[in-house]
Amino acid sequence: QVQLVESGGGLVQAGGSLRLSCKASGRIYRVNGMGWYRQAPGKQRELVAAITSGGSTNYADSVKGRFAISRDNARNTVYLQMNSPKPEDTAVYYCNADVLDTRGFGDAYWGQGTQVTVSS
Repeated sequence: QVQLVESGGGLVQAGGSLRLSCKASGRIYRVNGMGWYRQAPGKQRELVAAITSGGSTNYADSVKGRFAISRDNARNTVYLQMNSPKPEDTAVYYCNADVLDTRGFGDAYWGQGTQVTVSS
């Protein structure tokens, strides 16, 4: 049993900043890749940023230079620092983690989602 719990979403003014957190807990043996996705109304869920266990990162072109993903392996936590957010960044943000549990079962897990609204 593995759970991902997100926090940090809310209303932010364009040009401000926001930091999302997502902590994995449960019978975790190892957390491999982690990432952040988002879904706006009427649109498909898209990858925002991803990070490997070794710290290698990838970003969607739309957020490069503005957002930064990081992780704390000791706490099984991934963060998304959102700088200079734009109204088009408004969406529900979901964290994702590729987890190997203590029974040796690997699976991808999702957080509950957190609303981020950027006002102009």
